[in-house]
Amino acid sequence: MSLLKVNIKQINTTGIESSEIASASSVDTVQDNVASLTSTTAANDYSTYTTLRSEIDTVQANLTSLVSAAPSTLDTLGEIAAALENDANIAVTLTTSIGSVQSNVTTLTDTAAANDYSTYTTLSGLIDTVQDNVASAGGSGNTSITVANTEIANTSIIVEAGDGIAISGNSTSHVLTISTLMSNASAQVIPVDGSSNSFTTIQAVANNNMVLVSYNGILQDFTKYSWNGAAITLSNTDPLAAGSNLEIRYFDFFSLPGTSAGGGGGYSFQGSVSGYTSGGSVPNLTTIDKFSFAADGNASDVGDLTQGRGLLAGQSSISSGYSSGGGPVPAELATIDKFPFSSDSNATDVGDLTQARTEVTGHSSSESGYTSAGAYPVVNTIDKFPFSTDTNATDVGDLTINKRNAPAGQSSSISGYSSGGGPDVLNVIDKFPFSVDANATDVGDLSQARDEGLAGQSSSESGYTSGGLTPSTVNTVDKFPFSTDSNASDVGDLTVARHAAAGQSSSGSGYASGGRTPSTGLASNVVDKFPFASDSNATDVGDLTQGRYSATGQQV
Repeated sequence: MSLLKVNIKQINTTGIESSEIASASSVDTVQDNVASLTSTTAANDYSTYTTLRSEIDTVQANLTSLVSAAPSTLDTLGEIAAALENDANIAVTLTTSIGSVQSNVTTLTDTAAANDYSTYTTLSGLIDTVQDNVASAGGSGNTSITVANTEIANTSIIVEAGDGIAISGNSTSHVLTISTLMSNASAQVIPVDGSSNSFTTIQAVANNNMVLVSYNGILQDFTKYSWNGAAITLSNTDPLAAGSNLEIRYFDFFSLPGTSAGGGGGYSFQGSVSGYTSGGSVPNLTTIDKFSFAADGNASDVGDLTQGRGLLAGQSSISSGYSSGGGPVPAELATIDKFPFSSDSNATDVGDLTQARTEVTGHSSSESGYTSAGAYPVVNTIDKFPFSTDTNATDVGDLTINKRNAPAGQSSSISGYSSGGGPDVLNVIDKFPFSVDANATDVGDLSQARDEGLAGQSSSESGYTSGGLTPSTVNTVDKFPFSTDSNASDVGDLTVARHAAAGQSSSGSGYASGGRTPSTGLASNVVDKFPFASDSNATDVGDLTQGRYSATGQQV
């Protein structure tokens, strides 16, 4: 590049304008700047226009690439500044924040060290210590648990088991025993010919825990039907159809909600295995007899009550039989005896009624035993005692009238019934609820008034009253429905007229055992059985170990 420098020497300054002098000064400045640019350009090799232009193009391309690589929200300086919250001292701010985090981490580390949970081994050791403390609470006499030097006294520990697992506890040693219950589960489909509106499973099909799953392919609400260990029964409330099938699933040692072995909601008053006849007169007996529901045969002596007595009440839980009140007049008793169903053994005294009395009757819900009526004096009291614990009874209501002479007792799934009785010969059927403690109401009449030890039986749908005095001895079997409050009807006869017999109930039949016959005036040993599925007479199916009357009945 050629440089032209013109030196103008003004010899005569007269007449030169000031603007001309300024212009000359500007030209000097440009000349100086160009000289400076020239030296810089030479140093950076931009000595030609072509080189400079190429460099500018490169810069533009780099800028374009930089912008396109940035996200759309950060491709301008304004957006970048906004993202940094327009903080001119962003480096200082970040440094301060990082310092705070470091300080907190240090504090956290110090805390962990102070509590010594900084390693897995230490934490595992502490857990083992807690387990040891809990285990030591199971020892005899312990009433509290100590964890980390803190005593948890007077505290209830709840251990819950799922289906197929049983938990039993010992209140003395404080030891819990856990066991599994399920051994197998099977199913069977049974064809129905439709010739009858009632069907009962055979013994080979049934066991302690069964559920009717479907009828003719339709899923069933099994609570509608009668089941109890040895049988499931369909009645004419749901007529059977020809060519239908029943699907029954049954489980060994595995209680299901709603099955007879499940307790609570699965409880059924009717037995599936055995009937029991306990106590009685001629003279006052302690004998507990047992006879089979599966096969017709004689009873065997399997134990004794704590005291000999007659005119007593009988109750049945899922695992035990109870005998309450009674006695030889005038030595009335308040005693509540209990004997196990699982083994043949003697009864134990587990509590007392609210008052000593005889000529009583019994009822059973899934949770409690009830004893109503009685003498001396004649009362209308309804006593209740729990099956879950051994304790005294409480007075929870009254019958509609004072009753004695051992009226018949019946039990549905929700109510207790007391039918007949004295001192005047009565036909009244009283009913009281199990769900609440309340007085009874009069819901119907027997087909004939009678007293002196009527035997009571219960199917899942109906109550039965058999025998008694009118004042003559009768063989009548009365039946009244549980579903409606109405009068009883005469549906059959015992094999012989008698009064003061004991009543038992299986899932399919009612039983009347013992009693006193008018022909001889002696105690009977006859065990009569009549069906629930049809209205018909009883048959003699066995004998007690000895003749007796004024005994009471239980079943499992």
